[in-house]
Amino acid sequence: MKPLAAEYTASFSTLAPFFAGDPNEDAAWRAAISARTALDATAPITPLLRDQQRARRAPQAAISAAERLAAPHAVAIVTGQQAGLFGGPLYTLLKAISAIRLAREVERRHGVPAVAVFWIDAEDHDIDEIRGCGVLDADMALRTLSLPTPTAPAGAPAASVRLGSEIGGVIDALAATLTPTDFTNGLIGDLREAYEPGRGLVEAFAIWLEQRLGHLGLVVFDGADPAAKPLAAPLFERELLNPGVTASLARAAGQRLEAAGFHAQVKTQPGSVGLFLLGHSRRAIRTDNGHLRVGRERLSPGELLSRLRGNAACLGPNVLLRPIVQDRLFPTVCYVAGPNELAYLGQLKEVYEHFGIPMPLMAPRLSAALVDAAVIKFVRRYDIAVESLHAQDEAVLNRLLSDQLPDTVDEAMQATDAAIRERMLALAATVSGVDPTLAGAAASTLDRMERDLGNLRNKVVRAAKRRNQTLRRQFARAQTQLFPHGAPQERVVGAVYFLNRYGPALIDRLASDTRLDTNHHWVITI
Repeated sequence: MKPLAAEYTASFSTLAPFFAGDPNEDAAWRAAISARTALDATAPITPLLRDQQRARRAPQAAISAAERLAAPHAVAIVTGQQAGLFGGPLYTLLKAISAIRLAREVERRHGVPAVAVFWIDAEDHDIDEIRGCGVLDADMALRTLSLPTPTAPAGAPAASVRLGSEIGGVIDALAATLTPTDFTNGLIGDLREAYEPGRGLVEAFAIWLEQRLGHLGLVVFDGADPAAKPLAAPLFERELLNPGVTASLARAAGQRLEAAGFHAQVKTQPGSVGLFLLGHSRRAIRTDNGHLRVGRERLSPGELLSRLRGNAACLGPNVLLRPIVQDRLFPTVCYVAGPNELAYLGQLKEVYEHFGIPMPLMAPRLSAALVDAAVIKFVRRYDIAVESLHAQDEAVLNRLLSDQLPDTVDEAMQATDAAIRERMLALAATVSGVDPTLAGAAASTLDRMERDLGNLRNKVVRAAKRRNQTLRRQFARAQTQLFPHGAPQERVVGAVYFLNRYGPALIDRLASDTRLDTNHHWVITI
């Protein structure tokens, strides 16, 4: 975790100048709710949500939650992510559950209708990042199932990708990789229903997420919906009439973060405009001596404004403007963010002010690894710090095996080491009396002997490894579950793996367990 995210949780006051308020303080919540409910921004989005949900045949609880957004003083707890294959990695599920939990808490504590919203970043163009899904096979090896690379133009948004007939084979491969459980057949059947050939990748993701979490009142929103663009058109106009201001404000905030000892997540270039021109691909817009440039095309601001007024769907926000658009469309009082998101959101306080939209509070998402009971037993029995398993080596295993050596072996090694050092130091003193230059030779000899003794100890440890295969298997199992390929489990293993293992009750458990705060990384066994 980068220092900014850790500091945000441990000592918010250090970062207070960059955010709207501390999400752990009731006063900050009251201020955020008051500022947000003063704006009437809920009614236009409700019909749009209804149309999206109808097309996806959303659960009734999700439909009812969307309708509640039209209520006076209703607020939204928003989170979001790209449309990862088969629901994406575990942290995507954790973000959605975090928003649901927080919406319940806000409604209980502050007495306002609070709705959890998941914004799908459907205009994201990093197709390689979202076309794969990692799962652990029966041997606890990380396997990645992937869609073939889409034949889309470079820079094409995810919303343009449609599933071909090959999706059936990818689901077959997933079914063959997952360890069969009581939940496997139902899970695979639901995946085939959501990920049908001919359906958009984003739509399939929305259906899958909605079917998993809609019963808890999660509202899923496709951020690339052309019908939503007219609602954001005033923001797009302001950006075109003030080109470069958003980037300049974010860059200045990034410099202040760096001066405070943190990092700037987004490095903006002078002249950057917070919009893309959309078509077969998304193209960045830049200023160019009083004009705007899109690739090789040079346009006046008036020409782009004319295009916008004729078709608002021709433009889309970049990473800096997207939160502003999101919080214009929804009555957002809090955004549930991952560690990297916290960093770039800290660059946007003045950008929110520039557009006249209240900056919401930013709450860290739930962070967790789901492991079997054997892993918990292993780390507790040997008093292993979970984070020490992050390194993809066997340093921890070697220490454990060394600790398991018979006392007689360890005592003999230590005694030999001490005896060699004592005798060689005495010898060095003696030979130095004959010739002072021999002291160096004696020291070199001692180094070689200690090195040889160390090598012998390593051979003893390797022999112990061969004898103690049980400990080795336990170590490998714990390391693979917690940090597959050296990465935190929640970032590389798909949520679908855990739903296959634990069933739908996993979601209800994570959504209802009040012990799981967001100030810690949790290691959980179900």
